[in-house]
Amino acid sequence: MKVKYLGTGAAEGWPGVFCGCQHCRKARIRGGKNIRTRSSVLIDDSMMVDFPPDSYSHVISYGLDFSRLKHLVITHSHQDHFFTDDLKLRKPVFAHLEDNSILNIYGNMAVGEIMTEILNSNSDLKQYMSFRYIPPFETYIADDIRITPLLASHDRNEDCYIYIFEDKHGKRMLYGNDTGIFPDATWEYIEGYYFDLVSLDCTTGPEPEGIYHMGIPDNIKIKERMTKTGAADNATKFILTHFSHNGGLLHEQLIELVRPYEFQIAYDGFEVYV
Repeated sequence: MKVKYLGTGAAEGWPGVFCGCQHCRKARIRGGKNIRTRSSVLIDDSMMVDFPPDSYSHVISYGLDFSRLKHLVITHSHQDHFFTDDLKLRKPVFAHLEDNSILNIYGNMAVGEIMTEILNSNSDLKQYMSFRYIPPFETYIADDIRITPLLASHDRNEDCYIYIFEDKHGKRMLYGNDTGIFPDATWEYIEGYYFDLVSLDCTTGPEPEGIYHMGIPDNIKIKERMTKTGAADNATKFILTHFSHNGGLLHEQLIELVRPYEFQIAYDGFEVYV
């Protein structure tokens, strides 16, 4: 399984579009891995997780061709993860697509309500786009990848999801963005599996949060519990992403802080194989 981190920032990006804080000023000056667009990943070049407002920038930066994208998995309906204005352009004359080129979109009921409205008001999109609701803890197979949504601890107005992705070789990733410490039902589910890769929210950087997002102290708790229950071990890759400027630490500072805990710090364009 190949996982490419297209964006690794929180809702406002880093530097924030309107922000003049010292952390955003430093990121502008230093550039490189300190520039973080809104979070998204690409799995095996055919499945994308979340569709942020920076998706067009990702196409340009990484030479991507989203006309070939087959599956789009959405964690929740917030606009930094589900930016629908660009999705509405997946039809002629804005996009010239091959026959039967359908983008399959998956998500929770809140995402489904938005997609129903979009497809009902843009009937010509229906031949280029579809939506499937996947209930929590139920598995759907999309080509060679098994997708299982789990409940996140985030927006209480909808069932926000984190996901398990498993490829045809049995390699398994837990993608845990936009969540605090996992709900009990999610813990009960994941403790029956082993994970080769665990990707965790680190919005608050060095500070704990644990309710809607996580920081490094929360990430440590997650890793310790998963290791204790056998859901992870020393071979499991733990990667932190979804950073906010409010956390305050630039890329190299984050690397130094997590070194004793053997976390990897994702950056825009980071690739990992399991």
